[in-house]
Amino acid sequence: MINDERPNRLPDSLPADPMHWADAWLKEAISTRVRRNPDAMTVVSVSSDGQPSARLVLCRKFVPDPGYLVFHTNYQSKKCLDFENNPRAAAVFHWDTLGRQIRIEGLIVKSPREESDSYFANRDKGSQLGAWGSDQSYPIQSKDKLIRQIRDRGISMGLSLREGTTQFTEAPASTIKRPPHWGGLRLWANAIELWIEGRDRIHDRGRWSRNIMPASETEFTVTPWSGTRLQP
Repeated sequence: MINDERPNRLPDSLPADPMHWADAWLKEAISTRVRRNPDAMTVVSVSSDGQPSARLVLCRKFVPDPGYLVFHTNYQSKKCLDFENNPRAAAVFHWDTLGRQIRIEGLIVKSPREESDSYFANRDKGSQLGAWGSDQSYPIQSKDKLIRQIRDRGISMGLSLREGTTQFTEAPASTIKRPPHWGGLRLWANAIELWIEGRDRIHDRGRWSRNIMPASETEFTVTPWSGTRLQP
């Protein structure tokens, strides 16, 4: 059901920079806690043989200017292997309660080391251990085998863990450093669509595109956005 108190259309004159609108929508979804993980988004990669794969990840940073978002993962995971072969990606946020959707397309690059280090340092210790202990996307015989693998790696790092678990007996005395195979990815947007639910499925859609040109390993120079309204 559509909330009549909420604006249910884009302005007749589309905004020049849609990323700031998207950022405001994401912040509202987070502040109002529309669901358990309001920053969850579906990210799609494409393998070297053309097979698309989709998964949910958490958007941990949304930077409207110059226009990219950040999520974190194991660099040896399937999606990262896909991105090495084809850096093009797509992402979708959908908040059914708000009647809004954001679609973003663009190019993937690794975050700067400092950005990944900073985020990893603020993760809880269990998640830090998990990043060291799990070989994401690779097969394993059982959950028990996975627990033993994580325990073995934690103990080899000098961590004290409860017998048969990955839980700490006490807080680690030293900082757990970020694994070199784990860190952030930036999705630089070259296209974005804003979607607002409408009655009788007469939804409001605007799509913007721009050019992005590599300036460094993590940065792009960008052209202004060009927007157009789409039929639902």
